Amino acid sequence: MTGTQEFERVLDGSDKSVASFEHENVSLIKRAQHFLHSTPAAVPLIVLVLAIIIFGITIGGRFFSSYTLTLILQQIAIVGILGAAQTLVILTAGIDLSIGVIMVISAVIMGNVAITYGIPTPIAVAAGMLVGGLCGLLNGFLVAYMKLPPFIVTLGTWNIVMATNFIYSANETIRDTDVDEKAPLLHLFAVSFKLGSAVLTVGVIAMVLLVVVLWYVLNHTAWGRHVYAVGDDPEAAKLSGIQTKKVLLTVYAISGVIAGLAAWVSIGRNGSISPSSAVTDFNLQAITATVIGGISLFGGRGSILGTLFGAMIVGVVSMGLNMLGADPQWKVLLTGVLIIAAVAIDQWIRKVSV
Repeated sequence: MTGTQEFERVLDGSDKSVASFEHENVSLIKRAQHFLHSTPAAVPLIVLVLAIIIFGITIGGRFFSSYTLTLILQQIAIVGILGAAQTLVILTAGIDLSIGVIMVISAVIMGNVAITYGIPTPIAVAAGMLVGGLCGLLNGFLVAYMKLPPFIVTLGTWNIVMATNFIYSANETIRDTDVDEKAPLLHLFAVSFKLGSAVLTVGVIAMVLLVVVLWYVLNHTAWGRHVYAVGDDPEAAKLSGIQTKKVLLTVYAISGVIAGLAAWVSIGRNGSISPSSAVTDFNLQAITATVIGGISLFGGRGSILGTLFGAMIVGVVSMGLNMLGADPQWKVLLTGVLIIAAVAIDQWIRKVSV
């Protein structure tokens, strides 16, 4: 066929541009809003950089020393790992209030199996992680198949696991010297090494590697996309063929296993194994790092990298205030402000219309 057909001649001289969104009149604020919406980890990263600059200017060169900066990483290793586990759950629009006590009972299991029962340490570690995974599996089953609210389920299992922890252990602490003598492998994550002038521990490396692995899984695998889809709109996800119940079950089970890893790291960090550490607010710290890191409590939005930045923000603020000799309550106050600000920013970003 050659030449232009009769009906095509009406197009001569007409506008042939393709339909597109108009960007010329978009304000700078709208553009920033769009950038933050498409890059969830940007807000916590900006806040982290600002916090480092402010404390660096206020305190001086001491704050920028490699010793101080690496000490912050060492202090946030446990909360960073727990925050990663909490992130998976919150991305599905849930919450896990029991994650802290699951970590503690996993540590108690590891210690008792290795030291009290004399079983090889690798098996003790596997037993602790298995218990963590089973606790998470119970949470997942009650949420996914029994249709119970995550807040209520994990509040209940928090009490159950904590009571079981005290009954099983008789609230007896396993001493640091016993761990060193009979199961030194439990102190693996306390091993430190120098990187230039910085001193890092294996626990810090574990936290960073875990975040990198989860970032890849969440962004480059079908399971990761399903996690976001279930959190964003579970009904739409179900209609599109996603097995939402299985996704929820695996999310809670994996978060339990990660809590078991945090238990191993905590033994290295603390030395001894104390059942009474279950009363420590690990839950709140992990949720704080997650929320400040930009993970939406409404599910389906956020980046695991943001959780790492959120944990570092808490660590930088805590260390900065300590070096300034401020009242510890200022840390609590600032943490509360950061949580409210993070939620407010999340709501503002959700209104993006560019």
